[in-house]
Amino acid sequence: MNTTPPQTPAPAPPNPAQYDSFHTARARTDLIARMYAAAMGADYPSEIGASSSCDWPLLGLITSRLSMRPGQLLVDAGCGTGGIGLWLARALALRLDGFDLSPVAVTQATARRPHFLGNNTARATFRVAYLHDTSLPTSAAHGIVCIDALGRAKDRDQAVAELARALAPGGRLVMTRSVRRDATPTWAEQAAAAGLNVEHVDERRGEPGMWERLYRLWITHADELRRELGDAPARSMLAEAEQMLPALPGRRAVLLTLRRPATAPDQAVPADRMATPARHGGRHTPDERTTQ
Repeated sequence: MNTTPPQTPAPAPPNPAQYDSFHTARARTDLIARMYAAAMGADYPSEIGASSSCDWPLLGLITSRLSMRPGQLLVDAGCGTGGIGLWLARALALRLDGFDLSPVAVTQATARRPHFLGNNTARATFRVAYLHDTSLPTSAAHGIVCIDALGRAKDRDQAVAELARALAPGGRLVMTRSVRRDATPTWAEQAAAAGLNVEHVDERRGEPGMWERLYRLWITHADELRRELGDAPARSMLAEAEQMLPALPGRRAVLLTLRRPATAPDQAVPADRMATPARHGGRHTPDERTTQ
């Protein structure tokens, strides 16, 4: 297997219908959950059921890095079916605003609120929105999580700037990021352009191995995926696995914590004043993307 990821064309902007199809199909079977559990082992948080690299160690790290107080507002950006944000809202007694580009995922997340919050479902809302256009009020969020979602943004610079705009002074944006090991990250430049400071860069050394195990399970059980999920969702998953597997040995994965200074002005740097994608990571790279 090559140790240097191949250069591939930038992926097309995400298609909500593709994610709708996946979430609809997944709701009919526990096959995907069983594959994630097999890939993560004892670290799989089955209650959350996320279609991402979120495991128990990552949840604990996110909780620590957010440093939020009860009653504050947490935003789950690219929330999928809502498990990560709902778990955090319950664990930390937070209010939650989750958004995703998939209407089906948003509907499923909304339906999951009673499991995590009991009768206090009003503490959490879910809606359709995009990373580059969140519709959040300026300086509204005390904390934001973005797990395995930024890589599918239309423009990552614009997405980070938009999330920074919604972040209250002193608040933190905690997100998963990845880069080729032979590349120099531009996270600090991207953060500075959005008016944020890099507070922590936590290495996730086991993340590439988890994806390799999961992708190989998808390929090994391709016929079962087609039978349980249908042809289109299975085809999309298998194409992702084939594309991403060669890049994994050269992948560096981290949890990045960005903080808006407590003395920062209410308005972050507008997206149209930021550096171009060629300088600060606005382009897609073959090893940083969101999975299904």
